Amino acid sequence: MEYTLNHYIWLFFIYSFIGWCVEVCWSAICRRRFVNRGFVSSPLCPIYGVGAVLFAVFLPELTKNPFFLFLGGLLLATMLEYATGMIMERIFKKKLWDYSHIKHNLSGYVCVRYSLLWGALALVTMLFVNPVLCGMLDMIPRPISLVVQWTGAILLILDIITTSMAILGMEITAKRLSQLSEGMHHTSKLLENKLTVSIQKRMQKSFPSIDREHMVEDFKKKTQETSVEKKVFAQGCSFYKLVCLFFIGAFLGDITETIFCLVTMGVLMSRSSVVWGPFSIVWGLGCALLTLFLYRYRNKSDRYIFAAGTLLGGIYEYVCSVFTELVFGTVFWDYSGFAFNLGGRINLLYCFFWGIAAVVWLKLIYPRLSRLIEMLPCRQGRILCNCMVVFMIINMVVSSLALARYTERNTTPETAEENALTAFLDTRFPDERMERIYPNAVIVD
Repeated sequence: MEYTLNHYIWLFFIYSFIGWCVEVCWSAICRRRFVNRGFVSSPLCPIYGVGAVLFAVFLPELTKNPFFLFLGGLLLATMLEYATGMIMERIFKKKLWDYSHIKHNLSGYVCVRYSLLWGALALVTMLFVNPVLCGMLDMIPRPISLVVQWTGAILLILDIITTSMAILGMEITAKRLSQLSEGMHHTSKLLENKLTVSIQKRMQKSFPSIDREHMVEDFKKKTQETSVEKKVFAQGCSFYKLVCLFFIGAFLGDITETIFCLVTMGVLMSRSSVVWGPFSIVWGLGCALLTLFLYRYRNKSDRYIFAAGTLLGGIYEYVCSVFTELVFGTVFWDYSGFAFNLGGRINLLYCFFWGIAAVVWLKLIYPRLSRLIEMLPCRQGRILCNCMVVFMIINMVVSSLALARYTERNTTPETAEENALTAFLDTRFPDERMERIYPNAVIVD
């Protein structure tokens, strides 16, 4: 079946509510009392809704093969749960959930038991539940659907903002308490409003690992460590380090692919993802994400990193292929002629290449690049990174507009809208230039 934006929004809210009900019931069974689970105060667990939307976006073409549908759901949901757990730990400085006590877990964020459950849920939802559910949703009048969706979205955004502000207040209060004497604690509590306090109490009940006293201790420890450390630009796996790695990976990836095509096919062709500069966004994001997810495992064995890189690379390339086809209506690569391919989007050989690249990157290239990046002066390094980020955002926006216009010119030229923007795109990025930048791009329906 084909999903629409209306379906995606409804699926997000419906599955977020179902996930919240499951979490509450499970918590009631384990703790023998009601606990409002989830990040937000409303009866929603957004991670379940996001998972359902990811299934609907990336897995429809796998419904004819239940095994790959199960595997795709397992991998997508595992990546989502791992990323969410890691991000939340950075926000709270504590794990909101911890599977360390369960066998075959990965840093406590994910475990085989629940990953298999996610795969089974992908099978059930995509094959049986979603077709019936979307059929029922299509019966709702469009005006009513829009009102409900907009109301739900606004309330959810307000809920997220309120919860985030309460958590930020929790962090600020922890910093304040670490600097005040015991006799001043009562004064600082009077400065907090009732709404913030109630949300903070709910979060502490929902996730016992979050506790203000622990935050105070963590802040003191962090302050002591920072005071003795020498200030280094982009130390560790920081934002600016990832920005630098993105640009380096994007440039090296473009050059590597260009040389590979020249050696194997004898053709010198552009492998860039953007209209300005030799940058491959797929490689750049791949390097940054690979570092983000595998940084803490960089000292593991080569076999461990190879296996992780193979899986992560395969998932990443598949998602990029589906995303570019859905957004731009264009296929940038097709592996249908390779053995052991999946829909022409990925193949086993190139997944192995991702695994090899992960080992080479983490063991050989990353340590040297990291030391070079950290040698930059702090102020100049931040200015340089910020300028590069602004440049790449503009570059990607213009590239997206040029690709969309290129697709429009070649699919519906008779109805192509003419205005100042399209005139600029037609002049600066005609078909000849677009075909030179993206020689392998194929327009699809």
